Amino acid sequence: MKGDTTLQMSEDSLGEDHFSASEETPLRDDAFRLTDEEKIDRITDSVRDILLTLGMDLDDDSLKGTPLRVAKMFVKETFGGLHPDRRPKSSTFDNKYKYGEMLVEKNITLYSTCEHHLLPIVGKAHIAYISNGSVVGLSKMNRIVDYYAKRPQVQERLNIQIVRELQEVLGTPDVACVIDAKHLCVNSRGIRDVASSTVTAEYGGKFKEEAVRKEFLEYINLETEF
Repeated sequence: MKGDTTLQMSEDSLGEDHFSASEETPLRDDAFRLTDEEKIDRITDSVRDILLTLGMDLDDDSLKGTPLRVAKMFVKETFGGLHPDRRPKSSTFDNKYKYGEMLVEKNITLYSTCEHHLLPIVGKAHIAYISNGSVVGLSKMNRIVDYYAKRPQVQERLNIQIVRELQEVLGTPDVACVIDAKHLCVNSRGIRDVASSTVTAEYGGKFKEEAVRKEFLEYINLETEF
């Protein structure tokens, strides 16, 4: 009982001022000890317990399959990006055209989940890089965004993980990413501000230079005061 009280006091003291201190998704060492099917079985039981605790009648035709549906969705879809085996294979190609200007992939649809309330984050990611000899297929940038988004996330961390991944794939520091997203933990609960969105940015290499950063932001039609 004392432990429960201490946990509640800790949660109350945090309030809405959550933060993350790590660029890496916080995973236990044994995160992948269980198979996907074993995880689905456990989560099914957990979701069933939650719904029963809330007073739901799981014999109802509409609800009886919900625990299994949620479990499959969590493991295979919503949090599928947790497993390193699902990391996209990002083949690069020689920049035979000698294209030396900025390449921008904008308005990449992003669906993620806030790790503080497990509510959706919905928005757009905008990515740019300057080739130093290699290029990556355009769809691979979308896949990288999707992979890192499909896990309990903090938007700032998501920004960093996308940029770090592309820097590694392309072998260049000259990568940038801006994310503009709505957090349903703000829009649908708490303050319930349906109009607000959150914008975060991560700039590497040449994108730290004001002129290059400004060019990128003009391409994606955002204000330049970042």
